Amino acid sequence: MSIDAEAIADRRRLRRKLTFWRVTGFLALIAAIVALGYTAANRLGFGGSAHVARISIHGFIAGNQRLADLMDRVGKAKSVSGVVISINSPGGTTTGSEELFRNIRRLSERKPVVTFVDGTAASGGYITAIATDHIVARETSLVGSIGVLFQYPDLSGLLGHVGVKVEEVKSAPLKAEPSPFKPTSPEARAALTLVVNDTYDWFKRLVRERRHMSDEELATVSTGQIFSGHQGVPLKLVDAIGGERDAIAWLEREKGVHPNLPVRDWRPRGERDFSIFAWAATSADLLGFESVADSFRRAATGVQAAQLDGLLAVWHPSEK
Repeated sequence: MSIDAEAIADRRRLRRKLTFWRVTGFLALIAAIVALGYTAANRLGFGGSAHVARISIHGFIAGNQRLADLMDRVGKAKSVSGVVISINSPGGTTTGSEELFRNIRRLSERKPVVTFVDGTAASGGYITAIATDHIVARETSLVGSIGVLFQYPDLSGLLGHVGVKVEEVKSAPLKAEPSPFKPTSPEARAALTLVVNDTYDWFKRLVRERRHMSDEELATVSTGQIFSGHQGVPLKLVDAIGGERDAIAWLEREKGVHPNLPVRDWRPRGERDFSIFAWAATSADLLGFESVADSFRRAATGVQAAQLDGLLAVWHPSEK
């Protein structure tokens, strides 16, 4: 009889623990759903208070679907009265910079947009800056570096030193050129130069059109060098010297944005969103909802990796 009583007591304790974890999991699932709904409502502008959205472009620029989605959400958000693009970037790939430029231009069709250079807007970062109609920079910010770069290694000397020879069979002389396994031929170098120059001409056309420069003015700034924000004003690379508040004041003065609105950061859906989805997946697992948990996990891992192209529009600071 004592053994049966202990077994019954154990079963009751297990039942109470299972009930506790089921209730905890159910409450966690509800909290996750509420949090996701609140986040979505804020980012889509439902029920939020009017504000100026800040979109930060920092670091290396590459193709980024999450950033493109962010621009689209900001454009649709009813609570966003204006947008400040805060840039601190030395540039990146030409295709990534072009994509970002076009996304900001599309955003500007829906919302008034201004650029604030908070540090560096060089090369591809400057392509991003000129996507808006007004650029404010600090006096000591870095702007410009209008040019294109194509880099590749030549390992032929190293391979010869260690006694390695790479054989190849290809359909045409310029296929897979340049190759890191041999010196670049004059024909391959000429073909690459054509591509670089064509992209460089595209970059200069953007600057001429967006900054309303003459050929002489464009020639002065398109040497590949960088300029300070202070230098950039008379060169027409920058419209005004100041801080973010000055950039927002331009939105208020020129675009009719209501004065003294709060500024809120808008970010691509990232780790914070994924952690919420992961939390919801765990909660669904505890409740036995495997299909629901799988859906949350797929949402948590649905990240598209940035792709790099061959050409760079990026400023390389000297290591000396």
